[in-house]
Amino acid sequence: MINKNFFAALKDLEKEKGISKQIFIEALENALISACKKQYAGLVGTVEIKINEDKESIDFYSVKTVVEEVADFENEISLEAAREIKKSYKLGDKVSEKIVPKDFSRIAAQTAKQVILQKLRETERDRAMDEFSDKEGELIVGIIRKIDAKNVYIEIGKGQVDGLMMPSDQVPGETYNINDRIKVFVKRVKSGYRSAQVLVSRAAPGLVKKLFEEEVPEIKQGTVQIKEISREAGARTKIAIYSEDERVDAIGACVGNKGARVNAIVEELKGEKIDIIPWSENPLEFIAKALSPAKVISVTQLDGEKTAMAVVPDDKLSLAIGKDGQNARLAVRLTGWKIDVKSQSAAAKLGIGVEELSEEDETEE
Repeated sequence: MINKNFFAALKDLEKEKGISKQIFIEALENALISACKKQYAGLVGTVEIKINEDKESIDFYSVKTVVEEVADFENEISLEAAREIKKSYKLGDKVSEKIVPKDFSRIAAQTAKQVILQKLRETERDRAMDEFSDKEGELIVGIIRKIDAKNVYIEIGKGQVDGLMMPSDQVPGETYNINDRIKVFVKRVKSGYRSAQVLVSRAAPGLVKKLFEEEVPEIKQGTVQIKEISREAGARTKIAIYSEDERVDAIGACVGNKGARVNAIVEELKGEKIDIIPWSENPLEFIAKALSPAKVISVTQLDGEKTAMAVVPDDKLSLAIGKDGQNARLAVRLTGWKIDVKSQSAAAKLGIGVEELSEEDETEE
């Protein structure tokens, strides 16, 4: 029914994949019982299977309960009939009779194949979940193995799992090539029916955060903290930082000697601009800094929750707003405030008095 090659294959799988053949055998027992009962519905009752690895054999048994009077011919046998098989049987005993299902070889072979494939998928999925479940939010290096019309598939871990980078997680302007080594951010690990799915990203703000943690020891040690990040992948990132130690210059730590640290990150991001912003617990001061590289004259809170007006010199308005509004948009995301950017002359026409920020609060150009 299932030849010796089947048992040899189980031994090979145990060696190659490190999966106990007992896992396959237990699954196969259940699958064959189900297939047998489906194929011979009404002809056999409870079915048991005995798989003998030493003899490399699989035997089927029909199991019936000994009763006084038979009401269920499929699952019961009379005491008289049972004692014809074995005189010691008594009421309530289980009688097992070996059966040889006719024409079952093809079904059994197909079932065995399906069970092995399913168990392989399940085991590899579970291993992937074990390996990557604690890597969400981490940075990993992989090799691009496949690119289709939309997605990029990246070999990660021990080569058993592909990271999936969907279009929304790809960076506009970046080129992806087969066999390229690439750093990606693990967004989420989820279990599917067939396999574990590891969703990775090059566009997530978390990628920039992890790159700074790699390049800046003070961040990894906790002396310098990353408070907020806003990003438009491929174009610009704003990152707000803060030093727990007054003796440590947070911006200097992130920039590095002659810009070495930040330049390494910019290179990894293929030239994406990075604004390193000193975080402030004063939201109006933070807004002024967030509009870097523009100089901000004043920031005033307006009516309404988290709404402010930032006034900039007339010749810095376009810089403060940025191309297609990008700079102001990133500042809004970074601070969590709605920001109305006005030129100094426009503010004057509205009758708004402008009280300049002190020199230490001005954002450097």
